[in-house]
Amino acid sequence: MCAAPTPNSPPLAGGPSGPAALRPLLDTVLTALHDGAVTRGGPLPAGGPDAVAARLREALGEAIPDTGTGADAALHTLVHTLAAGAADPADPLCAAHLHTPPLALATAADLAASALNPSMDSWDQAPAASALEALVTQALAAQVYPRARPDAPLPDALVTTGGTEANQLALLLARERHGAVQTVVGANAHHSFHRATWLLGLPEPVTVPTPNGTLDPVALDEALTDLHGPLLVAATAGTTDTGSIDPLPAIADLCAAHGADLHIDAAYGGPLLFSDTHRTLVTGLDRARTVTLDLHKLGWQPAAAGLLAVRDAADLTALTHTADYLNADDDTEAGLPDLLGRSLRTTRRPDILKTAVTLRALGRTGLGALVDQCCRLAQHLADLVDKAPGLELYERPTLTTVLFRPTDADDNAVAAIRRRLLTEGRAVLGRAHEDGRLWLKATLLNPHAGPGDLDTLITLVEGGTDR
Repeated sequence: MCAAPTPNSPPLAGGPSGPAALRPLLDTVLTALHDGAVTRGGPLPAGGPDAVAARLREALGEAIPDTGTGADAALHTLVHTLAAGAADPADPLCAAHLHTPPLALATAADLAASALNPSMDSWDQAPAASALEALVTQALAAQVYPRARPDAPLPDALVTTGGTEANQLALLLARERHGAVQTVVGANAHHSFHRATWLLGLPEPVTVPTPNGTLDPVALDEALTDLHGPLLVAATAGTTDTGSIDPLPAIADLCAAHGADLHIDAAYGGPLLFSDTHRTLVTGLDRARTVTLDLHKLGWQPAAAGLLAVRDAADLTALTHTADYLNADDDTEAGLPDLLGRSLRTTRRPDILKTAVTLRALGRTGLGALVDQCCRLAQHLADLVDKAPGLELYERPTLTTVLFRPTDADDNAVAAIRRRLLTEGRAVLGRAHEDGRLWLKATLLNPHAGPGDLDTLITLVEGGTDR
């Protein structure tokens, strides 16, 4: 007979008693998050990697002690230290990467997902979560692929950990359709395509020039004419370095003419679909056979919140897989939903919950307003750079990425500015090579940032006064 839990057993997060056990712990966590942010005092901890690691080692002490400190002490110490040593995307001057500040409501929903802990690999581990995922992914796929007629294929979407996994899945589905498919990408494409072809045993992608930052249709036409066998073109709607969008309708026309499949990596730009103002920038998205979306970018979700949308749900049958303890044939025939073909992963979190809560709370127009605000911020920063006599703008932003640099500075000086701001903990800017030069990159994903924050960013780059 199993022994009853001892009085000192740590409480569980689930069940009727779970919320009562969580409540005081959450108080500790929230206090530590606040105090850690105050200790940090900016977008990044000051001192550089060695100083951050030293503070962490001191706080952690012995990683696996013989006797524990207890929940409150462990939570407060480590959460405080992590927050004090974090790059905080909620700070308006943390603007290096496609690293979004998550919405509070999405983060709260993510807590519920952690407490309930459904595992999305069989229905009996996630009854309601699996139904929610099916409904919300179909609705999101319909945003990408609105059905023009009743007999059109039903679209669908799979939840992924982000653009890298979604792009890999797109290539896998193309391989299952065609065999050793040849992928064609632009020089501006995400690095994940090269890794995906390596993982899947496919030929190395053929890379087409992107002289203006976007895929050149003339060069693509020439490449497709010279290539033989099954082809997959991977276009980009929102490049990592500049936020540029390839000419999607022209690329779709070329794919149709050459009999090539089209995949669009819209991890960055896909959420423009929520914006009535900017959605025309991704016209042609629905002509792709598969589309990558990331809602932990312009969707303000805690990572991970990726998706692969497919125009025809029948394409997903290639992922069918059976493990008798998860989706036995007789269970499936009896009506239990088969979840194992919804991902290459087995155990996975119900990441759709936070997205479902966000969509229900804000609606399409609410998310679209956040997209519009960040696009306005990027245009405003570009205006400030244009007006600054000591700065040079790469080009007007398409999405929310702005590249700029001090006029006449060499690449070493540009890199040194970025590292100085990182080491001082005053601003987090990215870097990008374009036009043969190194640029500072501001990726504006914080809808709470204001003009004053952008003024401060300019001042810091120019080497002006403290924050």
